[in-house]
Parts: sequence; C-alpha cells; structure tokens
Amino acid sequence: MISLKKFTFNPYQENTYVLHDETGACVIIDPGMYDGAEQNELVAFIRDNQLKPELLLNTHCHIDHVLGNKFVFDNWSLKPQFHQGELYILQAVAGYAPQMGMRYELSPEPEVFLPETGTVTFGKSKLNLIFAPGHSPAHLCFYAVDENFLIGGDVLFYRSIGRTDLPGGNHQQLITSIKNNLFQLPDDCEVFPGHGPSTTIGFEKMNNPFLV
Repeated sequence: MISLKKFTFNPYQENTYVLHDETGACVIIDPGMYDGAEQNELVAFIRDNQLKPELLLNTHCHIDHVLGNKFVFDNWSLKPQFHQGELYILQAVAGYAPQMGMRYELSPEPEVFLPETGTVTFGKSKLNLIFAPGHSPAHLCFYAVDENFLIGGDVLFYRSIGRTDLPGGNHQQLITSIKNNLFQLPDDCEVFPGHGPSTTIGFEKMNNPFLV
C-alpha cells in the first residue's frame, strides 16, 4: 500500500511528493527544495520514517520541479528519470535561472529515460506512466492503480490547467491530453498536482472551466 507525503517548496509554491510503501522503499517526485530549511524538512521526513529512496522522478523539467534534483543525487546517489523529450527543457534551466533571480545547482542527467507508457516500481509497489504533453513537451503523470491516485504534475489543477505559454507548451495538446489520457481514470481518482490542493477526476470533469 502506497502512502503519500506532500511538501510545498520554493518561491513557486511547488508540490514535492514522497511516496513510500510497507517495505520502507520510497520515491521522490519533483523535488523542489530551494533552501537549507526545505532540504532539512525532506531529509527529516525520510530519516524519521526510516525510508530508503529508490527512485527520483520528474513529471517534467521546469525549474520549480527540478531545483532539488542535485540535492537528492548528492544524498542518495539517484539520478532523475523522466521522458527523453524533457531533456532539453532541463538543459535550458541553467541558462534562464539567473534571469529569474534563482540559485540553481545543476541537475544530473538521466541514465534511464521513461517511456510514454509502462510502469516504474519501488519496494512492492508500482506506478503506471501516463503521457500528458501540453504544459511541457513530454510531461508524464504517475498513477497508483490500487490506491487510485495520480501524481499529476502541471497538467490538471483544481478548477484549472497547466499554463501553455512556456517553451514547448501547446494549449490544444494539453486539453487533448487531459480529455483522452487523464479523464479515462475513475471519477473518484484523487489528483495530486504540482501546485495547489488536490482534486478528483470527476470534480474536474464537471467543474473545470477549461474543460467543461
């Protein structure tokens, strides 16, 4: 059974998730830690719960979702895994971070790229990959089938959707991704997004002004 812990980090108020199961294995998704206090908060949770990080996953590679990649690598020797189509998005961060007044420690690049479909596993658990481009060119979501929740990144928010005005964004592609790929999930599937509160697939089908 997968348990979930949400942290909200960095000036962009980005949601970082740690998923763990009864074996103590855990996955860190979209580490957004920016300062020492945020880094300490993550480390303390992992230490206090005697967890063993096995995977570092990025839904996509905008700056707010990768600020902690280097820290995770330094502490647990994990390189990020994401879809290959996000690599140039990651590589661009070092160039624009200073213009935004952000400190950025260079993320390692993956040794393993994730496909558009399939699974990732940790401990006794698995997450299904759901390809959902539009906010970024090769965005992935991670679906826990048995627990019926989705780590959604910046695709679908409570009564909103991801912005599409950044490089590699495409509004129509995002709408298509949500309707064809996310809205196939059960209505009671809880969506944990990259920013803001969680929501459900069914609620967004009925109430999201961008999708109704």
